Amino acid sequence: MARTEGDSWDLATSVGATATGVAASRALATKQPDPLIIDPYADALVRAVGLEHSIRLADGEVCVDGDPMLDRQRMCEQIAVRTRFFDDFFTASTQAGIRQAVILASGLDTRAYRLPWPAGSVVFEVDQPAVLQFKTRKLTELGATSAAQHHVVPVDLRDDWPSALRDNGFDPQAATAWIAEGLLIYLPPEAQDRLFDNITALSAPGSRLATEHMDTVMLSRDWSQRVSEWSKKVGSEVDLMDLFYTGERATARDYLASKGWDVTVQPTRAAYAAHGFTFPEELADITGDSGYLSATYKAPN
Repeated sequence: MARTEGDSWDLATSVGATATGVAASRALATKQPDPLIIDPYADALVRAVGLEHSIRLADGEVCVDGDPMLDRQRMCEQIAVRTRFFDDFFTASTQAGIRQAVILASGLDTRAYRLPWPAGSVVFEVDQPAVLQFKTRKLTELGATSAAQHHVVPVDLRDDWPSALRDNGFDPQAATAWIAEGLLIYLPPEAQDRLFDNITALSAPGSRLATEHMDTVMLSRDWSQRVSEWSKKVGSEVDLMDLFYTGERATARDYLASKGWDVTVQPTRAAYAAHGFTFPEELADITGDSGYLSATYKAPN
C-alpha cells in the first residue's frame, strides 16, 4: 500500500514490516558460527510479530546459495557490517564521554538493552506508539533490562518529536550520540532536511550522528525495483517501491556539512574490508557511492 500523509503502522505492516525484516536478518546472523554480531532478542521479537516470511528469513529458510541477494553468507555479512557500524558508533561515543543517546525510528533495535552502556548513560528511543508499545512489552516478558536509563518516546517523526523528546527528559545542553539507521530512504527529501535541522538544533557541540550515506544517483526507479524484487523473493507482501522516496535530495554528507557538522563517510567496500569480508562486486550497481556516515557537531562560529 502506497504511503499517505499521516499514515501509521505497526511491526507487521508498511514501514514497520521492514523493521521486522531487518531484525530477522540480525537473528539469522546471530545464529551463524562465530558471528560478528549477537542480538539475543531479535529472534524472539520476530516470532512475536508473527510475519511468516520474516520467521523463515530468521531461520535461513529463504537462503539460496550463490544467489546475489539471497546467499546466506552474503546476507549475514551485509547485516553484520551494518549493525556493527552503529554498535561501534555508540561504543566510541561513550568512550569519548557522551552519556546521552537517541535512536530515531528505533523499530526492533535492541541496542538500549544489549549494549554495555556506562554508568550515567541515558538512551531515548523514538518511534510510532504501536511499535514501541509492542517492543517494550515483549522485551519485558523476556526479562531484558537496560544498563542505561531508558526512555521510550512514542511519537511520529513527522510530528513535533523534538518537544516530545525534551518532555521525556532529553537535555539539549548535553552532547548527544544520534543514530538514524535505515531511515532516510523512507523520508521525502524535505523531511530528511527537516530531520537534520531538528537534530542540529538539539545538539550541543561535540554531539555525534551516524546514518547511511546514500548515493543519490543510485536512488532511481531501477534501484528501487531491484530491492523490492529481493523483498518479494523472501516472501514479503510489502512492495518497497510504495514505501521509498526516491526523488532528488541533498546527500546527508553535503547537507550536514552545510549545517556545521564534520562529516566522514566510510564507503561500503571499506566497511566490508574492515571485518575481513569481500564486497560482492555484482552489487556495485546498487550501492554506487553509498556507505556509512558519521559526523561530529562543531561549535558555531
